[in-house]
Amino acid sequence: MSNAGPLGRLARLTYRNRGRTVLLWLAALMLAAGLSAAFGGEFSADYSAPGSDSKAAQDLLQEKFPAQAGEVVDVVVRVDGGVTTARGDVQALLDELKVVPHVAGVDDPFSVPGGISPDGGTLVAHLRLDVTNPNDMPHADTERLLDIAKGADRPGLDVALGGQTVNLAEQGEIGSEGIGLLAAAVILLLTFGSVVAAGLPILTAVAGLAVSSTLTGLVLRFVDAPDWSTSLATMMGIGIGIDYVLLMVTRFREWRAAGLEPEAATVATLDTAGRAVMVAGSTVVVSMLGLFAMGLSFMRGAAVVTIIGVFVVMAASATLFPALLGYLGRHVDRLRLPLGRRRPVEVAVGGHVEPGRGWLAWSRLVQRHRVVAALAGVAILLALAAPFLGVRYGYPDAGNDRAETSTRQAYDMQAAAFGAGANGPLVLAAELARPGDASALDGLRAAVAATPGVALVTAPRLNPAGDTAVLTVLPATGPQDAQTEDLVHRLRDETIPSAVDDSAATVRVGGVTATAIDSNENVARRIPLLIGGVVLLSMLLLLASFRSVAVAVKAAAMNLLSVAAAYGVVALVLQGGWAGQLIGIDTETPLPSFVPVLMFAVLFGLSMDYEVFLVSRMREAWTRTRDNGRAITEGLAGTGRVITAAAAIMIAVFAAFVPSSNLVLKMIGIGMAAAILVDATVVRMLLVPAVMHLLGRANWWMPAWLGRLLPELHVEGQPERHLPVPPEPAPEAELAGAGSR
Repeated sequence: MSNAGPLGRLARLTYRNRGRTVLLWLAALMLAAGLSAAFGGEFSADYSAPGSDSKAAQDLLQEKFPAQAGEVVDVVVRVDGGVTTARGDVQALLDELKVVPHVAGVDDPFSVPGGISPDGGTLVAHLRLDVTNPNDMPHADTERLLDIAKGADRPGLDVALGGQTVNLAEQGEIGSEGIGLLAAAVILLLTFGSVVAAGLPILTAVAGLAVSSTLTGLVLRFVDAPDWSTSLATMMGIGIGIDYVLLMVTRFREWRAAGLEPEAATVATLDTAGRAVMVAGSTVVVSMLGLFAMGLSFMRGAAVVTIIGVFVVMAASATLFPALLGYLGRHVDRLRLPLGRRRPVEVAVGGHVEPGRGWLAWSRLVQRHRVVAALAGVAILLALAAPFLGVRYGYPDAGNDRAETSTRQAYDMQAAAFGAGANGPLVLAAELARPGDASALDGLRAAVAATPGVALVTAPRLNPAGDTAVLTVLPATGPQDAQTEDLVHRLRDETIPSAVDDSAATVRVGGVTATAIDSNENVARRIPLLIGGVVLLSMLLLLASFRSVAVAVKAAAMNLLSVAAAYGVVALVLQGGWAGQLIGIDTETPLPSFVPVLMFAVLFGLSMDYEVFLVSRMREAWTRTRDNGRAITEGLAGTGRVITAAAAIMIAVFAAFVPSSNLVLKMIGIGMAAAILVDATVVRMLLVPAVMHLLGRANWWMPAWLGRLLPELHVEGQPERHLPVPPEPAPEAELAGAGSR
């Protein structure tokens, strides 16, 4: 017992002080809730690209023309007999809307140029809010705007509201934690056949989730994070929390079958499987830290919220789980379900657990056909990744919303009446050389209007100080059209510089569409930093963990392949065909560039989890037998059931977010569910063992000089330390044995 490592000693401490440990977790939960209630912040997300032209335009307007810097809600009205026939109704509607809190002003569509469509049947009025971030608009106030619009809607007079604030309100609550937990409970029951064994991962994960979710409010006081970051952290917290404890419950039952008492089995579990859990959690943290390389505040916020959730889950696995075993360890197989005969755990001579016959047969099959298995695995992954070659980057807009939403109806009405570009106006923010000197604006407006791809340019509006002006440009094409992106670059690179060359005016191109274009380009430039940093750090961690160059390089290459396969699945559903319709995507939808970045950070970490689970058991067998083929076969057979169950839980958790109306969560959910399915089947159960069989003893090679530089983590633990000592034979037995000889 004295030979246990730090995790084993911590397990013994919490096991013996289980009551205090549980009380400390309850106290942590109450403290986190109290601090969040007293000092918690609000969700906020800035999707603009730092240093971009659109960001400069937004900053200029916020500083010198705040009336034009706030969020805008479009009020779209279509009247069968022409909008002038319902002028009184429209005015009454606008009067009612402008008294709602946070509405700073309302444009008069009957006097503003471009407010009424050429055919006279549709008008657009702009409600200007006093918030510059759509997340800052209370949903209750946006709901009030929607209720007023619905009240004015009648046969022959259609009213719809558009804008990001309306879109957020119509999405409603995001997250399906309950569905994920229910699915996880069913899978655990099928895996263990015991209510107690299945309940331990659920209890630990829920406790960690409760503490980390209450801490989120406090985190928001110091970092800006989007509202969907809590759902991402919840996905990760539930998934890895249950997976980690699933691994340890499985190992605990093995130690009990080997003859250890509950306390000794708990210590041995944390000293072996617990090490793998800590390394796996560290790879997830390393992957999420890669998001800091993107230089985007909303990604940093999402990473911080998720990392805190991972840390809390790791802490619960190392402390709360051993404490719960103090109460339930002796009864881990109690309350069994009538699920048929289950093979008892078999312990071989030496203390290692004999793998199940089915998994052993599969492992030997892969060993015999390793070349075919390796080629088949790579072919499947490349086939799944192929649709990503045709992916279209961009930001989904209201045209991708559900048909029954107000934002989608407003989008369609504007596009039909004013042209596709009406849904993606560009904003020109001009800072004049001298207050009141607007001489350059007429030439600027004429030059922009003559630019190919421009449908309309409004007259400039000056701020009260007369030193800043705003012009609105309607492109001839929609916000997702590649020609609109070309127009933005043409205005910045050619039209505007030549138009203001003789004046000292500074003109920036901004607006939602320009911001989306700049953000996509900014993320694309930084993706190599993310991939390179995360892969390098993860490889160093695996080198220290498994003392093998081949394991680290192979893990990085195969994880990249599984991530590419997930990207391909996402690209396929975004095409809006049969695959997209299965998850509620009816039209072709662009992929925001930050979604692959988030997916990469999350999936690379989770893929490393399964790599650690699998290879740690292989290395354990290797250090015991020095037989590469046997180590791979035993490692695969010994972890196949655990990895399959863990993957099924993660798939269920992520798939629970696919029905979400939030497109970002929907994309992440389907991509990550597909990736985990591919990773746990094609990669871990087929490709990894096949390649390791091909590499032979080279799997465990590392240069001596590198071994001296890196710390030795012993991620596989030293199971032999915890094996029960066989009793000394009685003297009579010895004599009898001697006589027989």
